[in-house]
Amino acid sequence: MANILLADDDAAVRDLVRRALTAEGHSVLVTQDGAEALDYLTTHTGTIDLIVTDVDMPQLDGVALAREAVKLKPDLAIVLMSGFSDQLDRASGINAKRFASISKPFTLDQIKTVVRSILA
Repeated sequence: MANILLADDDAAVRDLVRRALTAEGHSVLVTQDGAEALDYLTTHTGTIDLIVTDVDMPQLDGVALAREAVKLKPDLAIVLMSGFSDQLDRASGINAKRFASISKPFTLDQIKTVVRSILA
């Protein structure tokens, strides 16, 4: 299973996504925003296979996080979550080999399906 870095400033969403993905057998490291996630990526020596991140977060948003993360780890898969479709439009410049997005609100099954698909 995959090592997933989750970044979302909403505790309820973090908990929902973490529970869904750990139920699938993934290891999920939870961060509260993009800056914390990027800090983890730059200091963590283990493998991260996927970042699941909210787009709208303070300090460093999910789109900026995804762009920086792919520069650091080009093989990293990215899933962006957003409640606003116009925010997902900004993601067109992300140069990830494996990229997906999901609109909020979503169900546990929907996030599991998106993650399964991107990791396949």
